[in-house]
Amino acid sequence: MRRFIRDNSLTLVFAVGFLVILLGQAVAGRAEFNEQLVVDGLAPLSFGSYVMSSDFAVDVTENWQSEYLQFFLYIFGTVYLLQRGSPESKEIHKAGVESEKDQQMGEHARSDSPRWASTGDWRQAVFSRSLGLVMASLFFLSWLAQSIAGVAAYNEQGLRQLQAPIGWPEYLISADFWSRSLQNWQSELLAVASMAILSVYLRQRGSPESKPVGTPHTATGIES
Repeated sequence: MRRFIRDNSLTLVFAVGFLVILLGQAVAGRAEFNEQLVVDGLAPLSFGSYVMSSDFAVDVTENWQSEYLQFFLYIFGTVYLLQRGSPESKEIHKAGVESEKDQQMGEHARSDSPRWASTGDWRQAVFSRSLGLVMASLFFLSWLAQSIAGVAAYNEQGLRQLQAPIGWPEYLISADFWSRSLQNWQSELLAVASMAILSVYLRQRGSPESKPVGTPHTATGIES
């Protein structure tokens, strides 16, 4: 068990942290939501009812979709986009999808390579892009979930103010939907750009996201 925890500690710690913070968000979100219900002269919701509500769902999914957008764009973008001196970038001469030899696929696959790395058919083509495709799928699914929960939350708030509900297509072009989406997207893009350029000149000893402390600023694609 100790070895399992050690070998998977990065995933386990972040997964537990996610659940703890999600619980904290639910507690704080319910308190804020109930305050507004009391102001509107309505009965507050129980914790279980709030967690199942569209208000909680839209707040959660709008953050999920922006995070998956960040990874989707970063994974595909770093195939061709470069930043000299950054460990977040490939080496300058490796821009593009690289050769099968460099990627250890096809006839260059190793004995312990994943099976689909050497098939040479559609399975290899899919597997060689599977990380980006899954991240893209998770982004679009969470964005869809945000739009569905968002229109429900928007209409619930509108009904409390005696406004007529709107349909899902109308919500997709509404200011509320795009405000929720864009305010998260800009922050994710800023975070990626900041990491790419700051890691050129700054170091974090022992982190694989940083170059070794003594590495020149111009060294590209080198991690600890």
